[in-house]
Amino acid sequence: MGSLISGGFLPTMEPGRPSSSDSLSIFFPVYNDWGTIASLVVLADRIARGLTDDYEIIAVNDASPDHSKLILEELRAKYDRLRVVTHERNRGYGGALKSGFEAASKTHIFYTDGDAQYDVRELELLWRDREGADLVNGYKIRRGDPLHRKIVGRLYHHFIRFCFRLAVRDVDCDFRLVRRDVFRRFRLTEDSGLICVELMAKIHRTRCRIREVPVHHYHRLHGKSQFFNLRRVGRVFLGMAGLWWRIFVRRDMGRPDEAEAADAARSGGQETRHG
Repeated sequence: MGSLISGGFLPTMEPGRPSSSDSLSIFFPVYNDWGTIASLVVLADRIARGLTDDYEIIAVNDASPDHSKLILEELRAKYDRLRVVTHERNRGYGGALKSGFEAASKTHIFYTDGDAQYDVRELELLWRDREGADLVNGYKIRRGDPLHRKIVGRLYHHFIRFCFRLAVRDVDCDFRLVRRDVFRRFRLTEDSGLICVELMAKIHRTRCRIREVPVHHYHRLHGKSQFFNLRRVGRVFLGMAGLWWRIFVRRDMGRPDEAEAADAARSGGQETRHG
């Protein structure tokens, strides 16, 4: 079992035991991930069956221009637990995550990127540490990126921790298990990669309980990062300044009644899903 906030250690991997008390939504944002998304869905289905009897898998196709749509159609025909949310136009990484969180219907929501830089089998580590936590956050044991990305990532991490007062080991580790009901406390608004900062900052500000677990991070075999891009640095920092102002000066966490209205709309069967 990992530890709260101060860190954790890697537990021994053992076969999971299905539980009917907690249910699980797994989702992947998909953009130029045709080379990896099929293996992620297959592994996710295999792992989820060992954790709970009540689970679903969601792929959010953010208007991916590659072959992802065709692959997801094939997967949808083979896996009855898979649902596909399709964006007719690209909404950005934040837009894809928001769609995934909105589509999820189970008590716990797990997400990771569709590029397979994380091992989805390590979801089991997060699942076994969920007791008493609102968020089980992975942190990279070692970053599997080129040297320049490691340096930029480390600088970015320390800068974000300082500005947003985040007492976590890894701000940008997109390997997270979140209790669905935490989204009754705030609303996510960012459409860019800054949504990860927004999520972590609002989770901290609403006093959610965080547990941290070490996970492996691997070299990207397919596609390329959409966030750490020199052409976008200016926009990233402008967006970051605006996010900081809204959270720490205006104290705008998103109105709870809006989150509840969105939840009611989902329960009422308003479909944005395709497939």
